[in-house]
Amino acid sequence: MSEGRSSRRSSQAITMGMVAERAGVSPMTVSNIINNRKRVLESTRAAVMKAIDELGYVPNFAAQALASAASIRVGFLYHNIENAFLSALLVGALSGTTRKGAQLLIRPYETLDLDIIRNELKALIRSGANGILLGAPVCEMLDELGRDAFDVPLMAMAPGAEVVGVPSVMIDNVAAAREMTDHLLAMGHRRIAFIRASPEHLVRASRYEGYSDALAAAGIVIDPTLVVDGTMTFESGLAAAAILLNRTDRPSAIFASTDDMAAAVVSVAHRMGFRVPEDLSVVGFDDSPIAIKIWPTLTTVRQSGSAIAERATIELIERLRAPSIRSLDPIYLPHQLVHRGSVAAPSAARSRRIAPVR
Repeated sequence: MSEGRSSRRSSQAITMGMVAERAGVSPMTVSNIINNRKRVLESTRAAVMKAIDELGYVPNFAAQALASAASIRVGFLYHNIENAFLSALLVGALSGTTRKGAQLLIRPYETLDLDIIRNELKALIRSGANGILLGAPVCEMLDELGRDAFDVPLMAMAPGAEVVGVPSVMIDNVAAAREMTDHLLAMGHRRIAFIRASPEHLVRASRYEGYSDALAAAGIVIDPTLVVDGTMTFESGLAAAAILLNRTDRPSAIFASTDDMAAAVVSVAHRMGFRVPEDLSVVGFDDSPIAIKIWPTLTTVRQSGSAIAERATIELIERLRAPSIRSLDPIYLPHQLVHRGSVAAPSAARSRRIAPVR
């Protein structure tokens, strides 16, 4: 074998990812520099060219042209795969990449630690992700993470409110919570309790805002003791329900910020001897699978995680293929109030006292 052929085979074994790792940048940055697609710092360009020279990398422009036409890689950072809404987001992202002929790269993070999340995002980029899909609450933490550290396009999925500087696909959480509260008011409820979401989620504020707006429009002054904090889990819903239902002046309806917490309220109500919905109406948010697994089935707000993720994925891929698309305006998908068996008009029986639950 000649020296020239051996050298050529060696250079072909060197990948753009290896160059990116040597230069300490993302593969997209290497691609932009090689193809003169984007202005970069001269120090960055110098580092990439030095890595190319040291590794003997020879760009395969034919392969790059083919890849740019079809093989876009979309990164997806996830946590708690057992969460039903997250599973729906994954299904939607997979559907979107399949429809657009792209690849989906997924990577987990263990906790909401900024350093861990930052490192996992960078690992996704090093593995070849051209753009990244971010669900809540990570998409809502970009200022703390330092968004400038990630030189690939980002897309937020189902944030609780608009994320400044990042395009997103979402529902109008304020409007949805307002409509659900209006529904309870129309049924005759006036003492409506609210279980808020975790502080790290923007839905804590947006869904509470919708609840507050509806009560204010009805001329009802919010009783702060009827607003209880949760962490969006079933367990936190148990604790919140115990606080609300052990009151002598308990509410006639409870609006929980997630279906898991609403299901917990129904469970506690049953244990205390209250009938749902005759003695207590309960509503949730998201229309997750648990909404139809409890009795009575849960009245809730439906937002389709799969539809949100599929639209977000397609939008991100289109932006990657047409960088001239730069709008940061959020894309709002419709929500729906799903009426089931957990809501009825308030009953005079709600004033009866039941033995406390601990």
